[in-house]
Amino acid sequence: MKYYDELKHSGLTKSESKVYLALLRKGSSKAGTIAKESELDRTSTYNCLKSLLHKGLVSYVVIGKIKYFQALNPNNLEIYIKDKLDTIKQILPELQQLYKSTKLQENVRLFKGNKGVKYILDDIVKEGKDNCIFGSEGQLKERQPYYAKRFLAQLQEKKISVRSIIRKSRKKYNTKLQEYRYISMATESPVVTNIYGNKISIIIWSEIPEIIMIDNKTAADAYREYFEFMWKSAKK
Repeated sequence: MKYYDELKHSGLTKSESKVYLALLRKGSSKAGTIAKESELDRTSTYNCLKSLLHKGLVSYVVIGKIKYFQALNPNNLEIYIKDKLDTIKQILPELQQLYKSTKLQENVRLFKGNKGVKYILDDIVKEGKDNCIFGSEGQLKERQPYYAKRFLAQLQEKKISVRSIIRKSRKKYNTKLQEYRYISMATESPVVTNIYGNKISIIIWSEIPEIIMIDNKTAADAYREYFEFMWKSAKK
């Protein structure tokens, strides 16, 4: 259904999205008509209407003893989302304190899928520390070319230095912020390791990518020491 996914991403439930779109199509309508148009039972429709009224996306008038509902201007969606963001901003400092108080207990995290990959790469940019990589086969550029281009631009913007150890057959050219060294390996690696700040991220480029992130200074220092050993042994 057109616009359906976008409405879900804005914070509406599946049923609320159906009801709101039905109201936009039909205009002022009784609950029974909305239920039929949105293919929901009457109870679910009433619950959605109540929720949409609370969110400021629907209004109603009473004619006789019958309620007629109608969608409010879609601009109210933007207001609704902004209100949610403002609410989060108010409690964000306290949430950050809670996060920091438990962070050391949760220093290993697992991610899955393309969103997990994006989270890790966004974290590399956010951290702003030099990044040491080994095992890359250009998977990001191949799988997510648009995001790869954006990620590279962000690294350059923040002047984040990147050193990569790659297979000899993958000839790359050094730039001001990117330097490559080469090792002799016959087979491709599906595993890419990033070491940045006090963190290590291991991306396994299987059909659905899986990622392990370790936030531990001792582990990061040990990985970085191993990387430096490999860097000195690798060929320019």
